[in-house]
Amino acid sequence: MSFLVILLVLLVEKFSDWRPRLQYDRPWLARLRQAEASPRLRGAPWLALALLVLIPVLLLGLLLVALEPLAYGWLSLPLHLLVLLYSLGRGHAKAELGAFRDAWRRGDEEAAALAAERDAGLQAQDPPGLLSAVQTWLLWRSYEGFFAVIFWYLLLGPMAALAYRLLALCAEHAELEGLRERAEQLRHAFDWLPVRVLLGSFALVGNFVAVNRALLHELLSWDMPARRLLADAGPLAADLPPATEGEAGIARLDGIAALLVRTRVFWYAVIAVWTILV
Repeated sequence: MSFLVILLVLLVEKFSDWRPRLQYDRPWLARLRQAEASPRLRGAPWLALALLVLIPVLLLGLLLVALEPLAYGWLSLPLHLLVLLYSLGRGHAKAELGAFRDAWRRGDEEAAALAAERDAGLQAQDPPGLLSAVQTWLLWRSYEGFFAVIFWYLLLGPMAALAYRLLALCAEHAELEGLRERAEQLRHAFDWLPVRVLLGSFALVGNFVAVNRALLHELLSWDMPARRLLADAGPLAADLPPATEGEAGIARLDGIAALLVRTRVFWYAVIAVWTILV
């Protein structure tokens, strides 16, 4: 069923606008604000995190258990589809970079910096640093919005995919420092394995030697953040040109995008073969 659900997700992404409509976070964000305003939960961030993440995941698990015996489990297919669509990343990275790409292509560095800050929340001290930040942002958005979610869905099912997205939302939107820190700690644990699987995929579809030489000694480090690994490995795997000005800078972003597309195709092929064999 997992391969069928992923195929349906791809079709929905390609031919409809359902995903933004399903990713309605306002009720959950309202619960987050209530938890942060509660005097009891303000001093117990782990309890607040359990109420915000664990309870919805457990409720989903109970619903899946209830649907599993019915119609040979096929009634749970729509629920899998809805949960996976909700758990994917928010927004569309390619569309959000449109204004930045246009400004960078015509050499307007000031407009590019304003577009990057407005659309992606990125700042840098110089143009090469800004382009590097955009590259890292593109890699991170693709990872946390797709690859990590698909990985946990395939490994542990929709409950794990939902848990990952709720932790990401909590880490992004929580205003209490203690709550945000604990969400980031759990998310770091969630990111440790899938980001390394993704780096292995980068090496297989990109420049294997460069990725292996640069990251092998840091690959098993628990303290290494997923974002930094992606920032280091992505450009190496994509074998990007050294120039950054104008069209050359856009070519670097296109190289990152092409690497991500090749990696997606590789994952689809592996999932399809695994489904046939199992």
